[in-house]
Parts: sequence; C-alpha cells; structure tokens
Amino acid sequence: MTWSLTPALAEQFAGIALGHVTREYPNKPGHVLAGPEDARTPAILHPVFHGSYDWHSCVHGYWLLARLLRLFPDGGRGGAIRALFDRQLVPEKVAGECAYLDAPSARGFERPYGWAWLLKLAAALQDLDEHRWGQALAPLAARVERRFRDFLPIAPYPVRVGTHFNTAFALRLAADYADADFLALLRETALAWYGRDEDCPAWGEPSGDDFLSPALIEAEALRRLLPPGEFLPWFDRFLPRLAGGRPETLFTPARATDRSDGKIAHLDGLNLSRAWCFRALAGALSVDDPRRAGMLAAAGTHLEAGMPHLAGDYMGEHWLASFALLALEA
Repeated sequence: MTWSLTPALAEQFAGIALGHVTREYPNKPGHVLAGPEDARTPAILHPVFHGSYDWHSCVHGYWLLARLLRLFPDGGRGGAIRALFDRQLVPEKVAGECAYLDAPSARGFERPYGWAWLLKLAAALQDLDEHRWGQALAPLAARVERRFRDFLPIAPYPVRVGTHFNTAFALRLAADYADADFLALLRETALAWYGRDEDCPAWGEPSGDDFLSPALIEAEALRRLLPPGEFLPWFDRFLPRLAGGRPETLFTPARATDRSDGKIAHLDGLNLSRAWCFRALAGALSVDDPRRAGMLAAAGTHLEAGMPHLAGDYMGEHWLASFALLALEA
C-alpha cells in the first residue's frame, strides 16, 4: 500500500489527537518537587499541556492538530480543533506554563525534546490564518528559544541515543521555528557536534526502546541546517554505503512485540521516524542518484510496518500519529 495524507486519514489523525490532548490521566509528569507545595495535579501544573500522558506528547499533539488545520482548514474536525485552541491557547493559561518554566527546579524540564516540539508547535501556529493562538503561545516559545540559546554554547557533546534526549532531533525541529540568527547557532552547533562524522556503522540500531534512528536523524538535521553544497559531501562521507543497502539495520523495520509496553511501543515510532528521514533525505538527492530508489523503498516498508499501529493501545496512541504526519509530509 502507498500511504499518503488524504482528507480521510487527516480526519483519523485529528480524531486520535482530540481524544488525548485533554485527557489528564494516566499521566507521567517530568516534575521536580522542591517542597510539599509542589505536589499538584497535572492540570494545575500545566494549564495547557496536561494531557496525552506526558507534557511533550501533549505539545506535539497540539502541533499535529495545528498542522492538520493548516492543510485541511475545511476538514470535519476543524471546528473541534478551533474550539480547543480557543479554550486552551489563551494568554492566562500560557502564563501558567511560563510560570512553571520560570521555577529554578525546571531548568532542565523537557530538555531538549519537549523544547524542540514546543518551537515546532509555535512555527505551525504562525502558519495559520488565525493569529491569536500563536500570539498567545509566543511568550512560552520565547522562553524555550532562550533556553536553547543558553544551553547550546555550554553543551560540549551531542547525545546520540534513539530517544527523547537525542540532540540532532532537537536541532532539526528547532530549525523550523528559527530566525536567521537562531538558525546560525543551530547550524554552528550541528557542525561542531557532527561535522566530522563519517562512515557511520549504525551498529547499535535499533536499541530496545528507540523511536529515533541516531544515524538517520543526524543526517536529517544536517540536511535541514546546511546548504546542499555542504550537506551532500558530508552525507556521502557519513553513510557511504547507502546505495548498496548498508548499513542493513537501517533498512530493516523494527518489530514491536508488546504494544502495551510503553518502551517496546517506541519501536513503532522508530519505523515512522525512519520513514520520515528516508523520505526527506531522498528528496535532497538527484532523481538519478543510485541511493534514492532504495531509500524511498525503505521509507515505504517502514511506513507499512508503522501505520497500522497508530491507535489501539494508549502507550502508542498518545503520540504515534505525530510521527506518522512527519513521515507523510516529508
């Protein structure tokens, strides 16, 4: 099956996200208690982003809805999305999210994954005809951008895991929000962290709870941040055997054996995020490049492995559709 973002599929995605972005429980807070007064419910801690099991998943659930509203403004779920945004993306509730980030104990809160998704959401809201939601979120986005600007110059090494702490993923998403000055910092950081990488074996992929390919997301970050004349020679050095389907592990979809286990369910996300990266990277190559056909075929097999599992168990349902949308739009 060839997957594409049809209106019917967009309606399915929107229905999934609307079902969880305001669902407060179950909830996994990334919360530091500085005292007994900090033992509060998710909705009190986070007036906007208290659903979807955890803060970052709620943020990218909102991103999914914002992006679908931009692509299908007359879709059947448009009214429900607008009503949600009018209820939640308002200055007083965003001020509560800002107050949470301003606490000294929250310095590392959601670094860097949630930071990146928040900026990705801010960029999506800026693309909408209705500007009030993006304007309401702007103070929170400004705080997160400031955190990136403060953190990146003091971070001597990248984090190369296949989970939330991966720094290449954060650079990649933040780039979609960044102005020229911020983009220059992201590019400078990416080159310092990854510019000398070559002949990546991907021998540790996949790990048992990956939802990102450390190799492919690094390449996708560099594709987004570098001009083609710099990216393509780097890409040739970084993954020199792609034309022969190597490293083989990158071309083989992961197998999730228990989708009620939140960590194992990550592997469905790995298939979707690999499809996203393969599609985006193939798009940077000429049509006659010998790597292109194999990369697009790999994207297809990974989509086939991941798309049937977007809903059914909450451990995947609260987040997988966002990665499906990244893949289908690539």
